[in-house]
Amino acid sequence: MKHKNNEPHSTNCIIFLQSAKPSIFEPKIERMELRKWHLALLASLSGLLLAFSWPTKGFPGLLFIAWVPLFFIEQYFFEHKDRNGNWSLFIWVYLAFFIWNALTTWWIWNSTKVGSIAAIILNSLFMAIVFNLYHITRRKLRQGQQFSWLILFYWPAWEFLHLNWDFSWPWLSLGNGFASHIQWIQWYEYTGILGGTFWVLFSNLLIFILLKNIFARTISPLGISVIGVIIVLWIAIPLVFSFQRYKNYSEQGTTAEVVIVQPNLDPWNEQFEMPVEEVLRRSLDLVLPLIDSSVDFLVAPESAIQENIWQNHPWNAQSIQLLREFVAQHPHLSILIGASTFRKFEPGEPLSSTARKFTDGSGYYDAYNTALVIDTADELGYYHKSKLVPGPEKLPFPKITRPLQEVVLNFGGTTGSLATSSERMVFSHKKIGARFNAAICYESVYGEFMTGFIRNGSQLICVMTNDGWWGNTEGHRQHLTFSSLRAIETRRCVVRAANTGISCFVNQKGDILQPIPYWTQGAIKGQVHLNNELTFYAKYGDYIGRISVLVSILFLLLTLSYGLMKKGKLKS
Repeated sequence: MKHKNNEPHSTNCIIFLQSAKPSIFEPKIERMELRKWHLALLASLSGLLLAFSWPTKGFPGLLFIAWVPLFFIEQYFFEHKDRNGNWSLFIWVYLAFFIWNALTTWWIWNSTKVGSIAAIILNSLFMAIVFNLYHITRRKLRQGQQFSWLILFYWPAWEFLHLNWDFSWPWLSLGNGFASHIQWIQWYEYTGILGGTFWVLFSNLLIFILLKNIFARTISPLGISVIGVIIVLWIAIPLVFSFQRYKNYSEQGTTAEVVIVQPNLDPWNEQFEMPVEEVLRRSLDLVLPLIDSSVDFLVAPESAIQENIWQNHPWNAQSIQLLREFVAQHPHLSILIGASTFRKFEPGEPLSSTARKFTDGSGYYDAYNTALVIDTADELGYYHKSKLVPGPEKLPFPKITRPLQEVVLNFGGTTGSLATSSERMVFSHKKIGARFNAAICYESVYGEFMTGFIRNGSQLICVMTNDGWWGNTEGHRQHLTFSSLRAIETRRCVVRAANTGISCFVNQKGDILQPIPYWTQGAIKGQVHLNNELTFYAKYGDYIGRISVLVSILFLLLTLSYGLMKKGKLKS
């Protein structure tokens, strides 16, 4: 098509033949038109493929092709960079990521309408920015057509940073997409989920390169066969290894007996309105038939105690007294249970950054989402949730957002940010010496964070959660499958206690055992293995993310340098 010189460039474009000798990354392409609806169709296709691949009802094999349409969009704008600005493809990739986010995490709406809108819009925005930065780097670098592979570093770098900043929402890290197909990813014990991200991206890139050259008719049948074989091997070798590892793996360590309780209290209407003693009695009555001298642990969910526990004087709490009486009758038992706890600052004591002022102005206190350990010891064990949900539990970038704390409502009825534990606390069973840790709700999504407990000596992971806020949606089922990822990465059994489901055991291979259905009262008893060995991933964490960050920073600096050099030439 012909365009007037003063006419804004339309998306109805032609990819012209190049005079330069083509390469596998930049082949000559015959005449092809891409209109706006073509771009919208490609973007929507990627978004739908990503959504339909996601746990727990999706098929993760779609991940290996889901990015291919995005790569074609990016390639189109790269080839027409003289007619389009640096951010011209942004709207199209944003559309893809918005569809993915909306279809997979819409259930946040059930707990917070404003939060769900913010999560979907912002997460899509961050993703689109990262992809566009990758595109800008290709535009700016000399021989940029040869740098398609940079996405293999830019995206894992983004996922790594998204695990570690104040707006963290890593639910859609690509490696999480295999959470319900554990036989595929037993090798996560070496790489963590970022290995899965790299696996997916490289597969898509290879398929894109193959298709691009086929469409350009610049590749021979032999070349097609060679690249095809590489793609098959790249996908198949990890799968074959994983199937064999899954088949031959034997659980490691001595054993312990655990009882899990699922009280099934409605978090919206029932849990916070029932009398304190009645809430706790429901759990104790459910587990009592299963408790005998062989049981070492009783694990109850997040917020199983509905009484404010002041750490300055915990023994005054009715709930603590009831649990101490229960332990006195079963002295072999360690109880791990969730509660909301508080600590009052003494006069003259330095205040923390999360300190809150009493409404009567009489002093300051910190609020916590806590896992309590109660046994025959004279002191209680405390671990305070340290990976907090942005908004309900933590104000992102507090120096900027602290003035907004009065309008940010915590699920438990408080405002501001919760205080956290400064270290990954590991508890020891008083009788058998077993070392275990608590992960409270959202924390179980974070692989490297969990390895901190393992390096501190934990032999058993206990996940305590309250997933009833999301309703009977994919939210609580996806959250469940992420415990399988943590089991594989660390080769630790996981004991999962959920208020409204799904409570279960997860073995060291990631198998989910004895699940109590959602919205069902119940208790289960099972045996877990206490592993002492450290996996490669437990030792070294998200090394793929760190390498990716270093490479990405280097190329972003090169991008900036080339951009400044070009501006300097224009000025001169």
